[in-house]
Amino acid sequence: MLLRHVSADERVTTAHQAKRAFVYVRQSSVGQIRHHQESTALQYRLVDRALVLGWPRERVDVIDEDLGKSGADAQYRDGFQRLIAEVGLGHAGLVLSFDASRLARNNRDWHQLLELCSLFSVLIADSERLYDPGAYHDRLLLGLSGIMSEAELHQIHLRLHQGERAKAARGELSMPLPAGLIRGPDDCTMLNPDAEVQERIRLVFAKFSELGTAQAVARYLSDANLTMPLRPVRGPAPQELVWRDATPERVRAVIRNPAYAGAYVYGRRRAAPERRRIGHLNPMVKVPREQWEVCLRDAHPGYIRWEEYMANVERLADNRGRFDTGQRGAPRSGNGLLQGLVSCGRCGRRMGLHYTGHAGEYPVYHCMPDEDRERCQRVRGGRIDAEVERLMLAALAPDRVALALSALDEMNADGRLLERQWALKRERARYEMERARRQYDAVEPENRLVARSLETLWEEKMRAAEHIEQEYTRWRDQQDAAITAAERSEIGALAQDLPRLWRCSEVAERKAILRLVISDIVLDQSRAKGKLWFAILWQTGARTEHWLVRDTRCYDDHAYGELIRERIVALNAMGRVDREIAVALNAEGLVNTAGKPFHAYSVNHLRQMWNVPTVKINGIEANPMRWPDGSWSPQGLAGAIGVATAVIQSWLRKGKLKGRRTGPWMPWQIDISDEEIARLKSAQQRNLVKG
Repeated sequence: MLLRHVSADERVTTAHQAKRAFVYVRQSSVGQIRHHQESTALQYRLVDRALVLGWPRERVDVIDEDLGKSGADAQYRDGFQRLIAEVGLGHAGLVLSFDASRLARNNRDWHQLLELCSLFSVLIADSERLYDPGAYHDRLLLGLSGIMSEAELHQIHLRLHQGERAKAARGELSMPLPAGLIRGPDDCTMLNPDAEVQERIRLVFAKFSELGTAQAVARYLSDANLTMPLRPVRGPAPQELVWRDATPERVRAVIRNPAYAGAYVYGRRRAAPERRRIGHLNPMVKVPREQWEVCLRDAHPGYIRWEEYMANVERLADNRGRFDTGQRGAPRSGNGLLQGLVSCGRCGRRMGLHYTGHAGEYPVYHCMPDEDRERCQRVRGGRIDAEVERLMLAALAPDRVALALSALDEMNADGRLLERQWALKRERARYEMERARRQYDAVEPENRLVARSLETLWEEKMRAAEHIEQEYTRWRDQQDAAITAAERSEIGALAQDLPRLWRCSEVAERKAILRLVISDIVLDQSRAKGKLWFAILWQTGARTEHWLVRDTRCYDDHAYGELIRERIVALNAMGRVDREIAVALNAEGLVNTAGKPFHAYSVNHLRQMWNVPTVKINGIEANPMRWPDGSWSPQGLAGAIGVATAVIQSWLRKGKLKGRRTGPWMPWQIDISDEEIARLKSAQQRNLVKG
């Protein structure tokens, strides 16, 4: 459109001309600047319009910092912000723009400019006429221009999105491809022809299926000194592949990308302006899989099947360990062996895990409550962990030989897999070195400017190839030194001795092994007093139920509290002393409230609590405070000194006290003087003061 120059307008006063005129130039994208150069030139020619209106050239400023930026938002347009500042400071007398859409594409920014121009008596001019924002009719026309500009942008976006959506529904819209895929000559998607890229991507999926977590895969690749291929998404296409260190984030990006499963997906992410921060572009958020606009399976070749992709994504989500949603979490290094496997037998929810004790060494499984519901139950993990461990090892006992052979086969396969990765890495380094040499040989010797650069490049590629060969030799030596023939035999024997192998494993490894065998465990300690009922759902589909005597605070809650009391009373009536009663209870498989065997002093404590009289031998109590001959019993001497009976028993075993017995299972008779008792009592009191 040609500019229509007019003579000086009557609305232009000397007050306006005493200030500066600002010509605002903007194009929405770099492509428009490159291909629509005439439009840009027309905007720059507005300077002539300012000269015709009476402004001298030295007071006409061109603001073109916003070339290549959208007018939808003024936040990222430094030029528009500068224009607003100049108007607000009273430096502007005239603002020129080709049309309203160049200044702003939304009413908020447009009316802000109009308001400031009206307050500071600034004129606005476009390619056709001059406006005074302080005049009603001009203000009305300018407002309508802003509304039409915003509506026009909306229609443009709507048409573009509809066309893009229709093309994506047919799978024809070009989408960014990950490193393992490329676009073929006929615009079809195919696997990257680079063998090293293919093998590295396949290795990531294979190790994730084996190890189960992205962090473990990244650690495996880092230990093997293997990098990952990436394709940068920024910059002009086509982007060249780069090799970067393996990190858990990069491994997750590969596993979550549906393109590797042969799927064409449109709408995986959407803009989230509500999360925008000042100075940042609109962030993108992930869209749930069920809300993807287009998902075409088997649209092109892939590295895995769609079912495997779904399983991998669910496994990644499960590794986060949110018990309120039933996610188990990845095996971690805590002592709780059943982490992520335990469900509540009362409400059916996944049970959480926390640790108690000074060092957090005691696991406790608890039912996670809702806001309006109290916690169902709380189960200490020591006994149940040990029992499940015993049942699992017993279930695997018939397959120990097969497990040993499988372990050795897996080690051999892993070695061959890494050898293949190193072979491809060395081959690439040798190719790049030979390519640099051919480039150097092809240059004319007289052209030293180019020859020096190519020679430097050749030397760099030679050093890189030599470095990779050294790394390969070092890795090979480590592999040979790590597993010898004798050690392979030892590994096979260790795998057959499954309990020993289990004890040698780390806690996280034990949890991973347990999940391969057991799918779920249901706990309920409310079905019987003092007992814990649990059911194991094995990975084979079988289900077994078990009972376990749990630890209690007192014998009133003990599963066999009444039976223990009856047996102590009966054995005491038969003339058995406390030590004999303890041996009999242990032989019958009974345990105390802590799940441990009975001792003589614990039986003595129970007799006193239940008012069971002391056995008399030849008319004398078996456990008196002092014997008729003046010697002391352990409990009598403990009371005289002020220590526990177990301390006296310990001193007798260590020889610090001298005692005698009249027969097997008979109580101790300790000969000690009053002076020695006073010395021990004084020493005990000094220890208490120091403590």
